[in-house]
This record gives sequence, structure tokens and C-alpha cells, in this order.
Amino acid sequence: MIEIRGLPATTLHRTIRDLCLFGAPLDALIAIDMALQKRRTDKSRLLSDAVTRKGRRGSARLRRLVELETRLRWLIFNAGLPRPEVQVDLHDAEGGFLGRADLYYPAARLVVEFDGGNHRERLVSDDRRQNLLIGAGFRILRFTAGDVHSRPGIVAAQLRGSLA
Repeated sequence: MIEIRGLPATTLHRTIRDLCLFGAPLDALIAIDMALQKRRTDKSRLLSDAVTRKGRRGSARLRRLVELETRLRWLIFNAGLPRPEVQVDLHDAEGGFLGRADLYYPAARLVVEFDGGNHRERLVSDDRRQNLLIGAGFRILRFTAGDVHSRPGIVAAQLRGSLA
């Protein structure tokens, strides 16, 4: 707890963690984006704070949203592409849960995944989930941080082609 104008308040990191724990993923992502953009924190401080460190409730979603890199969504916006839905639960025809998409275009049944730094640790489970999604009729595009930073034109062209 901190004090602002004599009133008790939660810290920025605690507020963001609580949004990840209790709020909608999009609301949490917006708060993370704003805090980073306004330079109230940075990724390193956000992820290493005692309140948000690995293992704390809500920290898994926080890490995933920070890892998602708003740069990919910014690239999509700047390319004039439609806005995707964020962190969408996907189900098969019988309603069984298959996984959660980083970004999703329902009309095209297109799942867009951002493979961050921890992707190698999750490779087997990600591959299994991808196979289930493809088997259920979803299409998938995967991008890395290197793609987004070094090849934004190619990323935008692949997205545009898959949405056409």
C-alpha cells in the first residue's frame, strides 16, 4: 500500500496484477500498455516486483500479456488491418475448450500467436494445442519478436493475405 494525498492506495504494480487476476484480459492489457507508454514502469520492473513475480496469483496472465508485445497489435493497427479480439477462449464444435488465442479474427477463424521468449519451454504443449485447433478448423499464424521487430512488412502482408 502507498498513500496518495493522504489516502491509502495500491501500488501501480499491484493494481495491474489485480486487473490480471480479476479483470478482463483486454482491460489488463490496456492498463499495462498505458503504464509502459507513460513510463510509470518498464517490463523488467513490472515482472520483478514482489507483487507480480512468478508464482503469485494473477502473475501468469500478467506475464503473458506483457509478453504478448503490444507491438504486434500496433503493427496490425498501423497496417490498417482490422482489430483482432485479444485472449479469446477457443472451443471445438461440441463446446470443448481447445486453448486461448493471443489474437483472433472470428470471421476468418484465424488465430494469431506471438511466440515470446518462453516459447521454447512450452513448445510441446503449444504444438499439441495447435494440432487440436487445426483439426477443429482454425487457421494459425505464428510470429516471433524478431518477426515483429525486423520484418513488420512481411508480418502485415501475411496477415492481410490470410484475412482476404
